[in-house]
Amino acid sequence: MDAVGGYDNLKAYLRQYTRAFSKKAREYFLPAPRGILVVGVPGCGKSLMAKIVASLLNVPGLRLDLASMFAGIVGESEARIRAALALADAIAPCVVWVDEIDKALAGSTSSGDLDSGVGKRILGTMLTWQAEHKHDVYMFATANQVQHLPPELLRAGRFDAIFALDLPHQEERMQIFDIHLRKRQRDPKEFDVERLANNSVDFTGSEIEEAVITGMYAAFNEDREVKTKDILAACEATVPLVETMSDQVDAIREWGKKRARPASSKEHTAGDRFRQMSKGVEKDLKG
Repeated sequence: MDAVGGYDNLKAYLRQYTRAFSKKAREYFLPAPRGILVVGVPGCGKSLMAKIVASLLNVPGLRLDLASMFAGIVGESEARIRAALALADAIAPCVVWVDEIDKALAGSTSSGDLDSGVGKRILGTMLTWQAEHKHDVYMFATANQVQHLPPELLRAGRFDAIFALDLPHQEERMQIFDIHLRKRQRDPKEFDVERLANNSVDFTGSEIEEAVITGMYAAFNEDREVKTKDILAACEATVPLVETMSDQVDAIREWGKKRARPASSKEHTAGDRFRQMSKGVEKDLKG
């Protein structure tokens, strides 16, 4: 969990299931957890969290690629999804990560003209499995465009919970910078991490990582050690997703605030990134 910055609510929720598949849990007459759906802005760490859950629960982790289930022959797509879910049942206890489930099931909300009804049939197969399977399989599904998901998948009982991952707030951005600097064998104490966080308002976790890498390349090409000013320059050159696709990002965030649990206890406060950056950045770059 230390490899992911922030999301204290989601981490605390997942940690309570560390013994969910144990014999003691069954003796306590607890049912096995079904899983969760995590929605949020692209680049905020949904897939990274999915990879960590299996190790947290101490069970094998499987990735179910729904897009690869689609086939041209009638009935073959449903057969493939049934075979994949049967494999998960055979391996249980395990975690099944379904990445970007919204893209695979987008056709299920149409009349069937887009994919000849394959999306609806795959959805039906998955819903039946969720309702009837008796094995210890924890489904961790992620989605970006959650408004494309069918209501049948979102109703109570399909997942134990739905969490929304928002843009990281100030403290979380500091954690993310710290993580990526340490990941690249740099001591965060040698950098002004607070200044970096101040000048990456509205950045996603992946955009923060890219700023660190870009700053390191700039220093590497000059045969010197990377400094705070290099990463600040990368932040200044970055136009975050929240600005390039503001309407879509706002829609995702708004949906999450109204219909899902917040992954963080502290809400992100959007700000004018360029106003924040103007406070001392030019001086740092010259230094």
